[in-house]
Amino acid sequence: MAELLDILMFITVCVVLIMGFPVAFALAGVAFVFGAIAISIGVMDDTFLRAMPNRIFGTMTNEVLIAVPLFVFMGVMLERSKVAAELLDNMARLFGTLRGGLGISVSIVGALLAASTGIVGATVVTMGLLSLPTMLRRGYDPSLACGSICAAGTLGQIIPPSIVLVLLGDQISIAYQQVQLQLQQEAYAKGDYSFFPDTVSVGDLFAGALIPGLCLVGLYIVYQIFVAIFSPKSSPSVPQEDDDAGTELMIRTAKALVPPVVLIIAVLGSILGGFATPTEAAAVGAIGSILLAGMRLGKATAAPTMAALAALIGMLLMTGMFDLRVTRRGIPTEDMALIVLAVGLGLVLAYGLVISLVRAYQSGVLFGVMRSTAEISTMVFTILIGATLFSLVFRGLGGEETVHELLSGMPGGVVGAMIIVMAVMFLMGFFLDFIEITFVVVPLVAPVLLAMGLDPVWLGVMMAMNLQTSFLTPPFGFALFYLRGVAPDSITTLQIYRGVMPFIVIQVFALIVLALFPGLATWLPSVIFP
Repeated sequence: MAELLDILMFITVCVVLIMGFPVAFALAGVAFVFGAIAISIGVMDDTFLRAMPNRIFGTMTNEVLIAVPLFVFMGVMLERSKVAAELLDNMARLFGTLRGGLGISVSIVGALLAASTGIVGATVVTMGLLSLPTMLRRGYDPSLACGSICAAGTLGQIIPPSIVLVLLGDQISIAYQQVQLQLQQEAYAKGDYSFFPDTVSVGDLFAGALIPGLCLVGLYIVYQIFVAIFSPKSSPSVPQEDDDAGTELMIRTAKALVPPVVLIIAVLGSILGGFATPTEAAAVGAIGSILLAGMRLGKATAAPTMAALAALIGMLLMTGMFDLRVTRRGIPTEDMALIVLAVGLGLVLAYGLVISLVRAYQSGVLFGVMRSTAEISTMVFTILIGATLFSLVFRGLGGEETVHELLSGMPGGVVGAMIIVMAVMFLMGFFLDFIEITFVVVPLVAPVLLAMGLDPVWLGVMMAMNLQTSFLTPPFGFALFYLRGVAPDSITTLQIYRGVMPFIVIQVFALIVLALFPGLATWLPSVIFP
């Protein structure tokens, strides 16, 4: 009876979600109803539901998840303060004189925005509002223009720092820890006390996703060049304007490009260099985005914000290179001088931060950013709570064993199981957002796949790239809806669908390459975090 209930519960929640009910309440409501039925007929112990408060408390004390609202704040601040718009405009001027240059600039800016915002909706909408009218006015094929923008906008799913990778990394880490503890118990039972559980972190997933993400950007650009060569009418060059020539253009482009790139390097470099955890790096990104917004929004001198940004980078480097703890006994004179210097840099940073916040408030940006951050973060954590209840009831009904038997019995062993999981996640991406898939599907299938010997970093990157592909897939790809909402009336839905098809093929090709060459995802983490 329990096996029937867990299958019926999974089918029910899929139907309820497709009907359009709010995800968090659908997950929690279906789980509560089926849990009550199972307890009343005696096929499930109520201990599983009693564990719910501890699970919620564990979520509240999970330091990794603090990175989610911080990265969201960073992305929304850069988008609302027009830093992204300025970057897109100048990159388009730089590459526009080449055939296919606007498409190439969209791909490059999409990668930069992915590394600085990580929010698909904001990126697609921003580039749809700014790039699409320009591309159409310059004679670009509507389908190519729409496909380029949608594909570039989804890069925030795979290029770190990504909210998807933070959430996936947390779930993969929990699943991998369960498998390692089980292996440790089995080793101890055999008298082998030399086994030590291994761990995986969000930082590992960030490092693992970096090369595949950049390779994907390269494939997008290669496709743009291919189209420009063999179908020049679909992606013409843009005549150079008077103010786009010479040193002036390079200076303007550098002013728009350098600050976001410095912020990206500070955030990713602090994680990959071991200077900071993803949560600490997210705090650096949030502060850096405020400073960039203050620089962009201020009509007065940018010196305070520039000095604060330099102080932030200096403090980050000093923290990684020197011991600045003040709780030690007998601090050497050299260390004390460095601590005093760090305090001075902190004061400079605080002054620039206050100036930037005042400018953001006076321009009306700050309130909107805080509101959007609160809304998105609340949505994520409410879904997490609903998914936690769903997962507990599903396990109480024996769903974990059902999934294990299903995947273990697949023809082809671990390869067959992996193909089935990827196919299911791909199809669910037609109807569900990445957050629901991450919180519902990953906790159920990841322990089984990891127990089969798959590398956790490779598995996480494969899942992230798969979820990115689902954003592009008609008829329910979210990126398509984002672009449809801001595209001119002259653009038809069919043109958008037709435009993303080549990029879906590129995505699938990239997934196959990553499956055949796992080292693309596992090499960099092994070098950085040996």
